[in-house]
Amino acid sequence: MPEAGGSNIEIAHHLSERKEPSQSVGHEILEIVEALILAIVAITTAWSGYQAALWTGHQSELYGQASKLRVQAEGAATYANQERLYNSSTVVEWLKAEAHGDKKLADLFERRLLPEFRPSFEAWKNTDPINNPNAPPGPQSMTAYRSSKTEEAAKLNDQATEVFEQGTRDRQLSDQYVRVTVTLATVLLLMAISQRFKTRGVRLALLVVATLLLCIPVFHILTLPRA
Repeated sequence: MPEAGGSNIEIAHHLSERKEPSQSVGHEILEIVEALILAIVAITTAWSGYQAALWTGHQSELYGQASKLRVQAEGAATYANQERLYNSSTVVEWLKAEAHGDKKLADLFERRLLPEFRPSFEAWKNTDPINNPNAPPGPQSMTAYRSSKTEEAAKLNDQATEVFEQGTRDRQLSDQYVRVTVTLATVLLLMAISQRFKTRGVRLALLVVATLLLCIPVFHILTLPRA
């Protein structure tokens, strides 16, 4: 009987020796998977932060360009208004000279009109504005009237709006990358919590949740535009 008891102890010892390696292998596999997850989280976090910073930089640059274009548009609009006032005052003086029959003075004011304004003035002059009550109120009402500075101001404003909207889109992309970084931080937190547990089932469950959650930021990183 002692020999049988000794044999049982010996068998149990052998079984325990075989069981320990299996537990050790499972633990090593779990640690390897955790290490891989942490590596992915580290790489994606760095990439997401880098992209967020780049898109923020692009946003700031575009907003600066939009502001510059706005200033240029205001300058062009101011210049156009000054031209309009100059031409209007010159036309008023021309009308006074024409009304008083002072041909020499009328010709003088007519020569002082800006070249760009002259075609509309000539078209308006042909309507006989002094004697024709149905004549347009002024050269600026004629279809031939155009102001290159006004057109330039409108074009610059359109460009500024387009650039500003592009900056807004870049800011939205930056915000999306920031949200990705926050999600990755949640994954990292779950990984840190899982390593506090010695129970393999709980640790494995948290690892699965972290892995599934990791798929979301990885998907966004693969699909979002890159700066």
